[in-house]
Amino acid sequence: MTNVGTVEATPIVVLGAGPAGGAVALGLKQLGYTHVTVVGEPRPFSALEGISERVVEGLRNAGFCHALDKIPEPSARFVTWNGVSSQANTERLIDRSAFDSAILMDLAMQGIHVIQGRVKEVETSSLGHRISIDSSGQMIEVEATFLVEARGRAAPSAKQKRIRGAETVSILQYWQGEVEERRSAVESFPQGWAWMAMDEKGKRYLQLTFDVASAVLPEKSRLPEFCLEKLNTLEQARPFIENASYSGEMHARTSTPILCQESIGDNWIRVGDAAMAVDPLSGNGIFQALSSSLQAPAVINTLLREPERALLAQRFHQLRVTELFFRFARIGRDFYATEKQWADSSFWETRIHWPDNQPIHMEPDINKLQVKTLPVVNQGLIDAVEVVTSPDQPLGIWHLNGVPLAPFVQAYQSQGIISALRSQCRDMNLTPEQSRSIFQWFAAQGADLDG
Repeated sequence: MTNVGTVEATPIVVLGAGPAGGAVALGLKQLGYTHVTVVGEPRPFSALEGISERVVEGLRNAGFCHALDKIPEPSARFVTWNGVSSQANTERLIDRSAFDSAILMDLAMQGIHVIQGRVKEVETSSLGHRISIDSSGQMIEVEATFLVEARGRAAPSAKQKRIRGAETVSILQYWQGEVEERRSAVESFPQGWAWMAMDEKGKRYLQLTFDVASAVLPEKSRLPEFCLEKLNTLEQARPFIENASYSGEMHARTSTPILCQESIGDNWIRVGDAAMAVDPLSGNGIFQALSSSLQAPAVINTLLREPERALLAQRFHQLRVTELFFRFARIGRDFYATEKQWADSSFWETRIHWPDNQPIHMEPDINKLQVKTLPVVNQGLIDAVEVVTSPDQPLGIWHLNGVPLAPFVQAYQSQGIISALRSQCRDMNLTPEQSRSIFQWFAAQGADLDG
């Protein structure tokens, strides 16, 4: 039985204390919001997760400190894909439970109010939000003016309009073996792909990913045997299961790509996997979560302090969430397409044609540059400014090396000659370095610098 606690009031509540929720809370703190409450707890089951160097940089830019200390040095990553085996690169393998605990410490050390617990119910209206939380058996009620939904894939979304990719499930097993160096591996097979990792204590994490529609999965009692049969066929799995024993613990999780088409309202916002969750193969999960979270504080700041710009701020957030989702989805599509051995099987055939046929990078074309007024982050707020869009940059580029780009495109388009750029550089008193950046960018777009 839970005990009834008191009601707490806060202007902003963040539901979810992972990288996405933590980044939003830290960003709001930097913008001067001193009363932010974060509700969350470390991941309830043991898991290793691979991250890249760009994730480390993103965490550092967001203001994390203790979480960075939990990130080990890069370890070897082995790959068997399209019949070819290699040690492709490295990745940093983090213990998500310890990493999440360090995020909570980062938040608390920077003066952010943290409630460790599980959200039981959320009541939302135009006037605010009331959240019921089970914190170690005590029920806490939190009333907030603004709500940030950052509970990842677990965030309720029954009423949300969503785009879904191929329905996908990942089955995670734990094994225990001899102590070895950290390492990870990836291998494809006809019905899906496997990701495997081991820590320095000999614990192994073996995850198989299948297509929900086409995979013939047995009942739960036979899943361990089914997974072992599959693992025994994989070259990269042998080092992880030889001289190791299955612990008997298993987790099945959805890994279906999902985009919420309504990720923001007047007094709420969805970030991280709660806004858009991508296929784990197509990019690093934490990188994706940070990508949609680092600019959210400016969106929230605009909604609260400049409500007359609400529609602009909402458009900014939804455009970026949508663009990120399709960019990550196309990266995943192209990587799946490199596996040509089973292109006709249901798993692979579905994924090499989704979400569309648009290339991840469009060819530059100087004639397709456009100057548009679009929302951007400007000194902690969302503002409408002139940016330059291209087929490869539909959201636009505002600055280049600190210089607004739109005036140069307008000058070039009005005169059609490169001397217009030189004149614009003189008029704006650009430094030689800034001028070189402008000319290099135009050359990359196909401009004739000798014209």
